[in-house]
Amino acid sequence: MRTVKIEEITKNVKEMCIEANHVLSSDMEKVFLKAVDEETSPLGRQVLCQLKENLKIAGEDMIPICQDTGMAVIFVKIGQDVHIEGGNLTDAINQGVREGYVEGYLRKSVVEPVERINTKDNTPAVIHYEVVSGDQLDITVAPKGFGSENMSRIFMLKPADGLEGIKDSILTAVKEAGPNACPPMVVGVGIGGTFEKCAQLAKQALTRDIEKRSSVSYVKDLESEMLEKINKLGIGPGGLGGRITALAVNIETYPTHIAGLPVAVNICCHVNRHAHRVI
Repeated sequence: MRTVKIEEITKNVKEMCIEANHVLSSDMEKVFLKAVDEETSPLGRQVLCQLKENLKIAGEDMIPICQDTGMAVIFVKIGQDVHIEGGNLTDAINQGVREGYVEGYLRKSVVEPVERINTKDNTPAVIHYEVVSGDQLDITVAPKGFGSENMSRIFMLKPADGLEGIKDSILTAVKEAGPNACPPMVVGVGIGGTFEKCAQLAKQALTRDIEKRSSVSYVKDLESEMLEKINKLGIGPGGLGGRITALAVNIETYPTHIAGLPVAVNICCHVNRHAHRVI
C-alpha cells in the first residue's frame, strides 16, 4: 500500500490546469505544424499561420491560448494499492481546479445551469474515476471549451445501420459543426456501451496521444478513412475553406447491447487542451 497526500494531488491538478491552458501538448504541436505545411489554400494557410503565432505568444508570455479556458474535465485512474491521506479525493481535485483557475487568472466559466449564477472559481470539475491495478494515480486534465462542446452529438443507431451508419453519423456531426467548432478540429468518437458510456468514450478519445493509432485493426482503418473524408469536406481552417478541416480522428469502442449501436462524436478545436501526470 502506497500513501499519497491530498496536498500533492491538489498541487498537481492546479499546475495541470494552468499548463493545459497555456501550452500545447507535444503531440498536438507536431500534428498542427504538419498541418501548416500541408494546407494548400492561401486563406487556410493564413489562418493556420495566425493560430501558430497565437500559440507561440501564449507559450512564451503565459497567456491563455484561448479566451475560453474551458470547464475542467478530469480523468483519474486510481491504483487499488493507493491510500489517499488527509481528506477526500474529489474535494482535493476540485481544490486544485479552484487554485489553478484563480491563481492562474483563467476565465471562470462555470455557472448553475438554469439561474446562470457563476461559481466564481470554475468548480465543480467533471471527474471520471477508474480503479486500476497498481499504486499510482494517473491524472489527465482536459479543459473543454464550449464552442466545440456545443457541436457534439450522440446518435442511437440501430444495429442494422452498421459501419456505414457510424461513418454517416461522424460526417453529419462534423458538417453541422462547420466553423462553430473552431477548425481545424480533433474529432473524438465513442462507439458502443450505452447512451452515457459512448459519450465518455468520445471525450476520453480526445485525450489520447494523436500520434498513437488504435490497436484494433478495423478501428485504425476507420480513423484513417474518416480523417480523409472529413478533410475533403472543404470546411478548412476557421471554416474559411481549405484542405485541413481535422487534425485527427480518435475512436474508442466498448461492447454494447444486441439491440443498440450508440455513437457519440465529441469535437474539440485545434488546441485540444490536455495535460497528463502520474503521481
